Amino acid sequence: MPSNLQLLCAVLILVHVDFLVSADPQGDALFALKSSLKASPSQLRDWNRDQVTPCTWSNVICDAGSHVTSVSLSSMGFSGTLSPAIGVLKSLSTLTLQGNGITGVIPSEFGNLSSLTNLDLENNNLSGEIPSSLGNLEKLQFLILSRNNLSGKIPDSISNLPSLINLYVNYNKSIILTRYDLINQPRYLDKLSSKRGVIIGVVGGIVLLLLGVALFLVCKGKHKGYKREIFVDVAGEVDRRIAFGQLKRFAWRELQLATDNFSEKNVLGQGGFGKVYKGVLPDNTKIAVKRLTDYESPGGEQAFLREVELISVAVHRNLLRLIGFCTTPSERLLVYPFMQNLSVAYRLREFKPEEPVLDWATRKRVAFGTARGLEYLHEHCNPKIIHRDVKAANVLLDEDFEAVVGDFGLAKLVDVRRTNVTTQVRGTMGHIAPEYLSTGKSSERTDVFGYGIMLLELVTGQRAIDFSRLEEEDDVLLLDHVKKLQREKRLHAIVDSNLNGNFNSQEVEMMIKVALLCTQPSPEERPTMSVVVRMLEGEGLAERWEEWQQVEITRRQEYERFQRRFDWGEDSIYNQDAIELSGGR
Repeated sequence: MPSNLQLLCAVLILVHVDFLVSADPQGDALFALKSSLKASPSQLRDWNRDQVTPCTWSNVICDAGSHVTSVSLSSMGFSGTLSPAIGVLKSLSTLTLQGNGITGVIPSEFGNLSSLTNLDLENNNLSGEIPSSLGNLEKLQFLILSRNNLSGKIPDSISNLPSLINLYVNYNKSIILTRYDLINQPRYLDKLSSKRGVIIGVVGGIVLLLLGVALFLVCKGKHKGYKREIFVDVAGEVDRRIAFGQLKRFAWRELQLATDNFSEKNVLGQGGFGKVYKGVLPDNTKIAVKRLTDYESPGGEQAFLREVELISVAVHRNLLRLIGFCTTPSERLLVYPFMQNLSVAYRLREFKPEEPVLDWATRKRVAFGTARGLEYLHEHCNPKIIHRDVKAANVLLDEDFEAVVGDFGLAKLVDVRRTNVTTQVRGTMGHIAPEYLSTGKSSERTDVFGYGIMLLELVTGQRAIDFSRLEEEDDVLLLDHVKKLQREKRLHAIVDSNLNGNFNSQEVEMMIKVALLCTQPSPEERPTMSVVVRMLEGEGLAERWEEWQQVEITRRQEYERFQRRFDWGEDSIYNQDAIELSGGR
């Protein structure tokens, strides 16, 4: 029978474990938000309060220090209220709850979110006044409160926020405006439309202001010494937030200035979808701007926005986050965060002598991260997203050399608007699955093939297709080259020489096996990405490899019998008359 001391120790251990499990205030705050919003059992299933950190939860983004920086819960059908517990998230920069049925008031504790830059509560049923505590958010740039039942005056504390770009309060129950709000602080309002009366004096002020501007321009135009300044921008386009997600709608002029007029010196890369430019915003945020080419849009801007929304809701630590976009009558641009370590392809083959070589541990981490990102696109997005161009050049590396899959969804973004019947094959030779190349039909197994080739790039450091190998009478395709060396048991001839022998032979062999299973000719025989993740972890790889080996042996034997029959048998082409071979003349 246990002593009192033993029982006491057991209780202390249980209390200690419970403390460790629930010690993260971030997870507690988010779980409180989930409860107050009345999320259904099928919503936010992976928000498990027993986890040490919420950084793996869906719709949550964390920084490198595991601090929650973004929570995006748009259009999920919530009907509850906002939890004041959310105020403990000191590193939160973006909170998006647009398009739900949230009731109640905006908690004053939201004023404690000291890092908040974007707060989107549009299109809910929030009531009461705007809390003056929001005036504490000195980093706040966008405050979107339109389409609610809010009332009262806009607090003076909000009018004095130094970083605020836009405040949206249109279509509310009764927001009281003053002449000061509209004329002295025009940046805070966007096409105000209130259900209850707008002060006549305010309207008159706007009219007078517009007439004054028009008269000024007319007079300047008639003045002989005046030289008209040409301002490059798109007519009718404004810098505003769109109604979904946490995306920003950039003005074309903003991106032109950020990239130094899309200077060639700022080109980071070029692919099938267009050029990518490095840019810097006025707040010194580094961005990557992709100018989409080959964009024909019978559906117009709305069709583009639907596809951008599809990409924006795919949020995962191993997927490149979309910051925003820009549309003009002739252009479509996407804005992403700048990845300072560029791409895996660059780090494998184009790095400068003073830059470090990707070590084996990093390559293994890239393999896992890319697999998890693709698994999320295939199995956790609705509808699923197929990348269609998985390769080392499209896997980027953040500041910690973690894999971030880029360019996902862009093939659909472009191809979905084509009017011709034939599906255009998009991808890179050497990475394209055989069924996609021959039929134009892609599936998630097409991505699995590309992922397998990317694994071979990680192991070998070589390109997927390299004609220089012809000089050594070797295979042009990397897949065939590795298969040959693997059959000959020449493992060290496969591994990238830049590693200088610093790798784990068992892990290399495992990665090669996974790559060869992913690149089987028949898409049905390839594993899903969730199975790939498990195989990388060592689960089920041996069994699948053994099955594949038996199939490969049988195929090779059949092929050799076929060759012997037609090389030397009765049906051999060498036994046929020359006239038959050459055909009619």
